[in-house]
Amino acid sequence: MTSTSPLYRAFTALAVPLAPLALRSARAKAAHRARVAAPASLERWAAAHRDTTRPLTWFHASSVGEGLQARAVMQEYRALHPDAQIIYTHFSPSAESLAASMHADYAGYLPYDRRADVLRALRAVRPTTLVFTKLDLWPELATRAAAAGCRVAMVAGTVTLDSSRLRAPARTILAPGYRVLDVVGASAESDAALLIQLGCDPAHVTVTGDPRVDSVLSVMEAAAASPPPVLLGPVDRLMVAGSTWPGDEAVLLEAFGHVQARHRDARLMLVPHEPSLGHLLDIEAAFVPDAVRPPVPLAAREEGDDPEILVIDRVGMLSRLYAAGAMAYVGGGFGRAGIHSVLEPAAWSRPVIIGPNDRGSRDAALLADAGGLTRLPRDGAVANLIERWSFWLDDPAACEAAGAAARRALDSDRGAAIRSAALL
Repeated sequence: MTSTSPLYRAFTALAVPLAPLALRSARAKAAHRARVAAPASLERWAAAHRDTTRPLTWFHASSVGEGLQARAVMQEYRALHPDAQIIYTHFSPSAESLAASMHADYAGYLPYDRRADVLRALRAVRPTTLVFTKLDLWPELATRAAAAGCRVAMVAGTVTLDSSRLRAPARTILAPGYRVLDVVGASAESDAALLIQLGCDPAHVTVTGDPRVDSVLSVMEAAAASPPPVLLGPVDRLMVAGSTWPGDEAVLLEAFGHVQARHRDARLMLVPHEPSLGHLLDIEAAFVPDAVRPPVPLAAREEGDDPEILVIDRVGMLSRLYAAGAMAYVGGGFGRAGIHSVLEPAAWSRPVIIGPNDRGSRDAALLADAGGLTRLPRDGAVANLIERWSFWLDDPAACEAAGAAARRALDSDRGAAIRSAALL
């Protein structure tokens, strides 16, 4: 029987009680308490709602991006197996609001990967299938579920070349969990090869594509009939910059000053990844160009006002905001975490610009190969952004063609959700 190492079990047993010492924000501390309480929460749900005459499939996805992939597969799986009960768990607090929209029989935090907590959860819900999404596999949960006779699977399997899971000691520690996977739906051939390196049985790995494509296309198609929630100037003159961080904003604001000097009707919509008061104040303080009016937060925009730079100080709007502009910038490429989703603007047929650090993102490579994405170099980022931005403003047809190329790049993965559900 495949099992985790005694060292891993000892580490998790010790690390969980000490975790609060490293947590700073109230949100992170609340998420920790929810993970500790998760076994009891699952026990209460099971006592009231678990119907053991029906199969139960447990989907886990760490955060929002993975949750959207899981949701697309869950919807197709529910159609194929209407008799099944479904539970959904997440690890990141950012997925709390998404969890409420999953239409699962139970949705909540994943328990910590301590053996006692895992066994409590498994004994309570008695899953017939356990499904990990993307790469967020927890070895204790996977191996204990397999030992209990549960089938263990992965969908949207994705591995970047710089993933820490490929390096020691993580690769050795996590290998038992990957070895027990009965089926694996990989996003691409390159992901399949790396998943095999992590320990998956080659005979159990199938390339099914990325189900997030189905998710973003369904959102786009549902929203296409209504106008974007916020408008700013003519569509063909607007750059929508989504999920930005200070490193992105410094480059964007400096470049915009030069772009605006030539194109007075150009507009910029900034959508910070974390629109906290401190972040909004930092954007105002970082503003440099003298010829451009200072940024205006959405909450302070007056009716009929046409600011040159509008800062969206709300969350939950970004996927539809990309439709308000002709071109998109996706943030995260000037930090260490990597870029955010480039699929959302591509679904709206918008060409994409990103910073230099995409951490080997498959999505970015897919769009770049199709001619729908531009990566800025670390050296000369502002100059390159000015050049690309100005080119699209000078030639709207070229901008539209690049956006169409980005949208066509998604077609190869369309249907990944139903293929993944069928695999399960």
